[in-house]
Amino acid sequence: MAVAAADKPVLVVKGVTRTFGEKRALDDVSLEVPAGSIFGFVGPNGAGKTTLIRSIVGVAKPDAGDIRIAGQSVLTDALACKRHIAYVPDNPDVYEFLTGMQYLDYIADVFEVPAALRHERIRTHAVRLGIADDLGSLVSAYSHGMRQKLVLIGAFLHEPLLMVLDEPFVGLDPEASFQVKGMLRELAARGSAVFFSSHVLEVVEKLCDRVAIIQHGRIQACGATEEVRGAEGLEAVFLEMVCGSAELPDGMRAQEDVR
Repeated sequence: MAVAAADKPVLVVKGVTRTFGEKRALDDVSLEVPAGSIFGFVGPNGAGKTTLIRSIVGVAKPDAGDIRIAGQSVLTDALACKRHIAYVPDNPDVYEFLTGMQYLDYIADVFEVPAALRHERIRTHAVRLGIADDLGSLVSAYSHGMRQKLVLIGAFLHEPLLMVLDEPFVGLDPEASFQVKGMLRELAARGSAVFFSSHVLEVVEKLCDRVAIIQHGRIQACGATEEVRGAEGLEAVFLEMVCGSAELPDGMRAQEDVR
């Protein structure tokens, strides 16, 4: 795993704009994610969260601005940047004709993880997430939650410098959700950065060092979680800033088991 300097951000998003016809999905978005931090990205449906995530990982290209990972631009050196990234989309697709172990071996091959190291990490993570006995089965037989666990294990295999996740806890049982939070904390403690979106505000408030709130493609607040949440809590700040009411918008939830 590459290690970022502690005084430099792993991810820098500067002035990113992305339009779809008349809709401006991202409007001059800027933020930084420091090494060793967990950064939460929240907003209602359609606010621009997934568009920014897809731009960070090189799936989509912004109309303006720049995105840098470990000092390299995603726009001009996408392959070099992708070597530092692990990406877990909100609805991961996995080759159904492979077994779970074959899929993980494929991911490990892509990122050139040595055999002994990959097997140790696969075994450790699979036991933690409760699918060690299922890795010999075809992915086509997996439930949605099992596929989510499999993709998460693949994301941790190469100890990425930047972990990017879009709604990573959807479909996970409470025990697996608890374990993934611990794994993310451990990854950040080793110097990596974690950037994830979530509709579950309490998870973001308790797990993240930093948070940004986006609405209509623009960042409404960004900073240390304690500063953004203030004395009222993240839910109250979010409701006032984005909704202007005491009711959460569709798709947002305040509570979850966050052991």
